[in-house]
Amino acid sequence: KDVAGQEMAKRALEIAAAGGHNLLLSGPPGSGKTLLARAMAGILPDLSLEEALELTKIYSISGKLTGSFVVSRPVRNPHHTTSNVALVGGGASPKPGEITLSHRGILFLDEFPEFPRNVLEALRQPLEDGVVTVSRAAGSLTFPATFTLVAAQNPCPCGYYGDSVKRCRCTPSQIFKYQKKISGPLLDRIDL
Repeated sequence: KDVAGQEMAKRALEIAAAGGHNLLLSGPPGSGKTLLARAMAGILPDLSLEEALELTKIYSISGKLTGSFVVSRPVRNPHHTTSNVALVGGGASPKPGEITLSHRGILFLDEFPEFPRNVLEALRQPLEDGVVTVSRAAGSLTFPATFTLVAAQNPCPCGYYGDSVKRCRCTPSQIFKYQKKISGPLLDRIDL
């Protein structure tokens, strides 16, 4: 209700929220991609008691619990310079990463193609299985990772490919290279 216009995008958000579908928003700078992604949190269903307890455990072991109980679905928004370990989890004493901290909520990746390819590829298995396993010499830990991926990107490096107002200044090869930063197998896991 707080977003004027953008009827098709709002409908896509409703479908994604209702069905737990992963979503990719693409458009020029200033078109509202980030606003829409953040607004999606407001239309997610309330947490059940079981989900709230599960999230409280995750945030407690991560050292990120504020208060005594998690009461709303998480929305995590790591910067595009985040590392593989920060996203997936790990470290000398393995802790959950952003995908586990997004469990039962939204993982919002703004500037999607700007993330390192190895970081994006690390999303494939958790998106498929709903868990992530972190293996170290001392053993393996499996963390829950059932999240909705919401990604936003410009259509090209300058951001204006296909824009009706501002002209794109990218070459066809730059556009192709930019769009190929996201692998086919990862795109296959994004429904909308």
